Amino acid sequence: MHAESEGPLFHYEVHRTVRMRKLLKTAGGEATEGARSTARTGLEACSKADVVVYQGATAPLPNGIPTYTVEILNVCVSGCAVSDIHVACGWFSSARLINPRIFRRVQFDDCLVNDGAALGPGESLSFQYANTYRYPLDVTSVSCY
Repeated sequence: MHAESEGPLFHYEVHRTVRMRKLLKTAGGEATEGARSTARTGLEACSKADVVVYQGATAPLPNGIPTYTVEILNVCVSGCAVSDIHVACGWFSSARLINPRIFRRVQFDDCLVNDGAALGPGESLSFQYANTYRYPLDVTSVSCY
């Protein structure tokens, strides 16, 4: 049996580059990356770079409208929950109903993720939308705690 008969294939495009850093401990126990310290404390616990958006084409609706699956992921490993995630989304709309607590357009080019609630380290959420073209979705801001 080959891959084509095992189920749908998802082709995701990465819309945010994530640079993983290896932090080294100095003799004094300080976390460093090169010459500057990158230890996370307080409100510096996360940034919008910790949230990535993947999306790819999936099977179209029966009427032929293209469908896309979106996954929004907090790639931070620990200690960096993010909330109030906002995404640049143009005039986002969908022929398929999306739960507004998961993803909704607040105004032009501003969509809110997870109803503003926190997305913990390693957590993700996903949804599907249907439109004649794919919307570019980029994280514009997050709140950290």
